[in-house]
Amino acid sequence: MGSQPFDRVDAIAAPLDQDNIDTDQIFPGRFLRKPRTMGYAGFLFHDLRFGEDGAPRPEFPLNLPAHDGAAVLVTGANFGCGSSREGAVWALVDAGFRAVVAPSFSDIFYNNASRNGLLPVRLPQDVVSGLRAQLAERPGSRIAIDLDAQRVTGPGGESWQFVIDSFRKELLRRGLDTVDLTLEQVPALEAYEARARQRTPWLFSPPA
Repeated sequence: MGSQPFDRVDAIAAPLDQDNIDTDQIFPGRFLRKPRTMGYAGFLFHDLRFGEDGAPRPEFPLNLPAHDGAAVLVTGANFGCGSSREGAVWALVDAGFRAVVAPSFSDIFYNNASRNGLLPVRLPQDVVSGLRAQLAERPGSRIAIDLDAQRVTGPGGESWQFVIDSFRKELLRRGLDTVDLTLEQVPALEAYEARARQRTPWLFSPPA
């Protein structure tokens, strides 16, 4: 419950030039039975990152030494499609990612991300394609994302505005999920119940 508050990130960005990456590619279903306390980072993109012999695939972007410590992923359209598993978001977060930039996301993934400390940023297709090309050409390049200003700044200094609704923005800024928000209302709920007991005590009396 809860996550690291998001303000601004300025970090190495890794490109993943593929559309329709589903949650089973992000976090294969056979790992769902494992507790998150094990750390989900090692399962992230497991079948894309590693061959059948367990050796890292050298061509996979996250296996490049230049992308060690990457905290921003720039990828293709419809990212996070497929199942509703939160493990896909947790694996990205556990691996150190703070934001994913894409032209579009699965609605369920988008919601799960904003509730678990991962900022999903939608930018136009041509902008995202251009960013991936820059990152592929110069591995290890950085991208800055300012949540308050709702602005992405690319490796070359160009910047673009993105849209996020105020509710999700507040969750990310404060590092909260919806359970945290509910718990914040406990004092108000208890005060309401106390008043109700005074006004309508018969509703709280045990049946005769």
